[in-house]
Amino acid sequence: MQITGDPIIGGDAASSSEKEFRATNPSTGEQLSPAFALATAADVDRACRLADEAFDVYRSASLDARAAFLERIADNVEAIGPELLDRAVEETGLPRFRLQGEFTRTVNQLRLFARVVRSGEWLDLRVDEAMPDRQPLPRPDIRLRQIGLGPVAVFGSSNFPLAFSVAGGDTASALAAGCPVVVKGHLAHPGTGELAGRAVRKAVIDSGLPEGVFALLPGANETGAVLVAHPAIKAVGFTGSRAGGIALCEIAARRREPIPVYAEMSSVNPVFLFPAALKKRTDELAAGFVGSLTVGAGQLCTNPGILVAVDGEDLNAFVESSAQLVAKTEAGPMLTPGIHAAFDRGVQTLYGHSGVRRVAVGKSSGEVNRSPATFFETSVPEFLSDPHLAEEVFGASSLLIRCANLDEFVELAESLEGQLTATLHIDEQDYSDASRLLPVLERKVGRILANGWPTGVEVSDAMVHGGPFPATSDSRTTSVGTMAIRRFLRPVSYQNLPGQLLPRELAPESVESLPRIASGIRVSRSG
Repeated sequence: MQITGDPIIGGDAASSSEKEFRATNPSTGEQLSPAFALATAADVDRACRLADEAFDVYRSASLDARAAFLERIADNVEAIGPELLDRAVEETGLPRFRLQGEFTRTVNQLRLFARVVRSGEWLDLRVDEAMPDRQPLPRPDIRLRQIGLGPVAVFGSSNFPLAFSVAGGDTASALAAGCPVVVKGHLAHPGTGELAGRAVRKAVIDSGLPEGVFALLPGANETGAVLVAHPAIKAVGFTGSRAGGIALCEIAARRREPIPVYAEMSSVNPVFLFPAALKKRTDELAAGFVGSLTVGAGQLCTNPGILVAVDGEDLNAFVESSAQLVAKTEAGPMLTPGIHAAFDRGVQTLYGHSGVRRVAVGKSSGEVNRSPATFFETSVPEFLSDPHLAEEVFGASSLLIRCANLDEFVELAESLEGQLTATLHIDEQDYSDASRLLPVLERKVGRILANGWPTGVEVSDAMVHGGPFPATSDSRTTSVGTMAIRRFLRPVSYQNLPGQLLPRELAPESVESLPRIASGIRVSRSG
């Protein structure tokens, strides 16, 4: 499959843009071919208009047809696996084994959402049959289903070029909901995005769907702003910086018709090391921490950016063991020069802070776009006195907070902003103390882990990858797992409509075969 450098908009093969850019290999600084056309405002308008035209046709497709479409995308992505991975390695500097895992996740979540679509549970069908003889007033026949919001703008993520980008989770869940998708491709990996986009486009054609069901627009921030402001777009999926997410929320709120922006943005993912666990598993915890801190050069949204522990000999032993491991780590390439520069600025701020001590620093190779892992420590009073210490440093940097006692665990947790995750390392003797912390963490985070590390997110029915602001812009949602489909749905009730006019899923002859709530009783699929 050849990379052309053109947007994917319906059947068009070229853009009207006169501006071009090239991807850069972050490991070497080498510019890659071909040149890519930056999408213009006219490109955005055409893609959005086609998506709007496609919406009613696409959302009316049967559940089986929509599920088969998602499976075709998975098959097409799988068929170009080696080619896709080769390009992703070049454009991201990430190791192939890491991208292979992400590739598998990308294909699997497309098939997972195909299963979700076929199940029909997401439709949330509800049927209150007419009760004409009810006194004092009769009850009308009322039926409810969920429908797609409309065309969705999806923003590709820098740190997940496959699973959170063109054919990633936001795209899969929006398509599953019956929403056409217009992707604003990330400038860091445009070739990877185009290959994935052409796999989606082929599935659109082979499924006989309208050409506007999917579009891919390589573009800068201005492209994204125009896309979110377009009246045809009804929701936004975004993974990136806090500044970027807030900017999109503001654009969406200023529209004549405000729309929801589901932005995953910023998180330091606190890890609480309880005394009994720390005493019993000192070296094991140190190894797990450093492994989680440095995987992918620390460029994961669930990176353990803060550790919390009670001061004492056991903590000193943990710090010494962790410092030795950090000092041995090699600096990996960061995704872009901009991310690399931002990491260096964040680390330098910690270096220059009077209340922060550097514990350890990893090996520095001096190669392009590489910075060593860093490990710092501070006290609770210093941390609470400076809100900047709680800000994310995106990369392999973590700050240990030494507490005088377990009461300070709760005080510190109360001070934190919203997070994606919080982790408890506990032994049985710690359970009582941990139970005091749980109510606070439930208010602060989307996922609470015990005796694990936050990096690594399972794509499943019960997963929540979200949390209160600024972890996300809407704490009621998740961007990972089958619940992600709910972001792009809204309920519609039908009162006293003749059976011939009811949607297929609510018609009397078919509703019996789908899961539903019938007159207040939950009924599983039958027939």
